[in-house]
Amino acid sequence: MSDSAALQKIPVTLLTGYLGAGKTTLLNRILTENHGKRYAVIVNEFGEIGIDNDLVVGADEEVFEMNNGCVCCTVRGDLIRIMDGLMKRKGKFDAIIVETTGLADPAPVAQTFFVDQDVGDAARLDAIVTVADAKWLSDRLGDAPEAKNQIAFADVILLNKADLVRGEDLDRVEAQIRAINPYAKVHRTERCAVPLDAVLDRNAFDLGRILDVEPDFLEEGHHHHHDGDIQSIAARIDGPVDPEKFLPWISNLTQVQGPDILRCKGIVAFPNEPRRFVFQGVHMILDGDLQAEWKADEPRVSRVVFIGRKLDAEAIRSEFLGCAA
Repeated sequence: MSDSAALQKIPVTLLTGYLGAGKTTLLNRILTENHGKRYAVIVNEFGEIGIDNDLVVGADEEVFEMNNGCVCCTVRGDLIRIMDGLMKRKGKFDAIIVETTGLADPAPVAQTFFVDQDVGDAARLDAIVTVADAKWLSDRLGDAPEAKNQIAFADVILLNKADLVRGEDLDRVEAQIRAINPYAKVHRTERCAVPLDAVLDRNAFDLGRILDVEPDFLEEGHHHHHDGDIQSIAARIDGPVDPEKFLPWISNLTQVQGPDILRCKGIVAFPNEPRRFVFQGVHMILDGDLQAEWKADEPRVSRVVFIGRKLDAEAIRSEFLGCAA
């Protein structure tokens, strides 16, 4: 897809984070800042009682509720229906924010943008932004798998309520976050005060521009971290991969181990191909494409990253190395 076609799509920011971390505070901040943009907001509340509309401020914004509680297949249908309604009023807003319930795994919502043709044609997932409570995150990582998933899926993490925690404790919490997800951008915040361009228009899911925004998103040196049951695995080949081996391998790996792969990303070189092949996925959903050309002075290194559970790091590394051209 050309860059201009991608940029005509409406950007969608997926806002997640455990109960009480400060998602609504961030949402209100986005809606009230003087940015001149109009947002459509989709909230997914847990339980019967919808969001308190007084909490979400801003006269122009419309708040749509998905009241199915947990974000799963039913909500995917709900989300597609709401997105469909929004698309009929294109031009009335500049971007969409989806706030998931604090108990949700963000994956099904993220996958909707790849799975549903109509949604995918009209909107693009811009980034998954997770708000984490600096004071309670360590406890939640111990007892709430959803909290771990929300950290693992994130492109941007606000380590919020940082003013309530002592310096060394804050460093320890951030180290726990890094152990689960070494690739997300982490901002320490009080009351979610953060420049809006830190959370909006990140292009974290735009394969073509991902490197412009975060050139180090595949840096080495992180892959030895892992947090109990969630690990991140990075592997590199100092040269191209054979597409005849690599494409079937990555496709098969995500199909077979998809439930355990939370996120995967990679940039690889193919022999005699001037452009980079960039891919990323959420569980079994994989999206990949030939993108920007390698720069003349740039080493054509092939790199992949997986964040997930119960993954055999040695097997994945050796199978990837076996794809070398």
